[in-house]
Amino acid sequence: MSDSQKILVSGVKPTGDLHIGNYFGAMRQFVSLVKEGKYKPYIFVADYHALNSIQDAEEMRRRTREVVMAYLAVGLDPKKVIFFKQSDVPAHTELCWIFDTITTMPYLMRAHAYKDAEAKNKEINVGTFNYPMLMAADILLYDADIVPVGQDQKQHIEYARDTAEKFNRIFKTDIFKLPEHYIMPEVAVVPGTDGQKMSKSYGNVIPLFASRDELARAVMSIVTDSSGERPENVYAIHKLIRSENELTTIYSSNAGHYQVLKEMLIEDLDRYFAPIRAKYEELKDDSSIVDQVLADGAREARAVSEAKMEQVRKAIGVS
Repeated sequence: MSDSQKILVSGVKPTGDLHIGNYFGAMRQFVSLVKEGKYKPYIFVADYHALNSIQDAEEMRRRTREVVMAYLAVGLDPKKVIFFKQSDVPAHTELCWIFDTITTMPYLMRAHAYKDAEAKNKEINVGTFNYPMLMAADILLYDADIVPVGQDQKQHIEYARDTAEKFNRIFKTDIFKLPEHYIMPEVAVVPGTDGQKMSKSYGNVIPLFASRDELARAVMSIVTDSSGERPENVYAIHKLIRSENELTTIYSSNAGHYQVLKEMLIEDLDRYFAPIRAKYEELKDDSSIVDQVLADGAREARAVSEAKMEQVRKAIGVS
């Protein structure tokens, strides 16, 4: 990794089974962004953030490993990435507490997640209320230049920037760099089997690591409109893996034959994801690979974050 590279920081919550919407919507673009070589990436499994919704130890361990295996399987190169678990780096929670002491409750009440939970009359835990400060710590510990986010997540970066500015002002220092958000271009919105956006909560997903039989069941359940010659929901998924020129010929020569088109989609999805599925199974069979990746990542992340925390402790007067 070159010193001229900009620093990229991103966290992935291990809170759900991955589906092809996750892959085409973000994972694929993210892997491409890392492969460009312009960035020095710190990517972490946000298991402490996930603790707001996962409160079962076995589930947390399983989902954490699954998300690591998934990113490795889709092509994230552990030699080019510092890949670690948030919980393996104590500086995240230490810095979060320090930020808590300079942050007001009205400021945190502006957060989208808090306002959304409040609007739904949910009982809000302190972790949900306070998550912007842990997220600010996640980002600022590593002098992030950019943080890839969706269009609806820009507020997270605004919180990190505000917190960096406030800390630097209060403690008369320039310890924290102000990060920029990075909106990934060409992020696909993938329709689910019912035509709505693919989402686990809608029960309309095609699992990312589905077997051929599971793929077939999911594709055959895609809702089609019998009034048209082209099944739009089938076509929308198909064009993610084939050019529109190819599909124009295929769909016009099979106009009205929805089952045939679904069977072709099954074949194409199976072929496209076979190498990714094989890599995932390899990682499942050899747990030492994931263990080593996380151990190496934790060691590097701890070294960088501890150097930053030494500066912070001196600035606030506890060192």
